[in-house]
Amino acid sequence: MSLNKVLLIGNVGRDPEVRYFDTGSAVANFPLATSERGYTLANGTVVPERTEWHNIVVRRDQVPFVEKYVKKGSLLYVEGKLRTRSYDDASGSKRYVTEIHADRIEFYYTGTRPVDSTNAQASATPNPQTVVQPTASQPLAGPSLETSSAEDDLPF
Repeated sequence: MSLNKVLLIGNVGRDPEVRYFDTGSAVANFPLATSERGYTLANGTVVPERTEWHNIVVRRDQVPFVEKYVKKGSLLYVEGKLRTRSYDDASGSKRYVTEIHADRIEFYYTGTRPVDSTNAQASATPNPQTVVQPTASQPLAGPSLETSSAEDDLPF
C-alpha cells in the first residue's frame, strides 16, 4: 500500500497563469511559498526562517475558481499529489520538475483580517482559524482578500 498526499498552507507568489486548450480543458499554474519560522537554540545559535517554493498545478473544474479568485499574496490551503516530470532543456540536458497536482484548493483564514458583517456565515464562526472553500456555485465568502496595492510589498 502506498500514499501520495501533500498538504500545504502558504502564500501565492504570483497571479496564476491559466492556459486553455483546443479540447476545452484548461490548466492553471502558480508558485506557493511555505515558511518555517526561525528560532534560537538554547546555546544561542540562530536558525533563520526557511521558505520553500512549490509549483502548484490545477486542472479540470477548479481552474475557473483559481482564475477568478486566487491572486498574488492569497493565503491558501492546497491538498494534492506530488508529481515529478522531466524534460530536455535548450542545451539538451535532462531537467526535472516537481509539482503539486492540486485536488483541493481553499482559502485559509487566520482570523486576522476584518470580517465582512454582511456575511453571516463568516462572522458567526467562533474558530479563529477557519477554512472556507468557495465553489463555482457559491460566491467568495469571508474577509476581503485584497492585499496591499503595491504588489512588491510582499515578503516573498
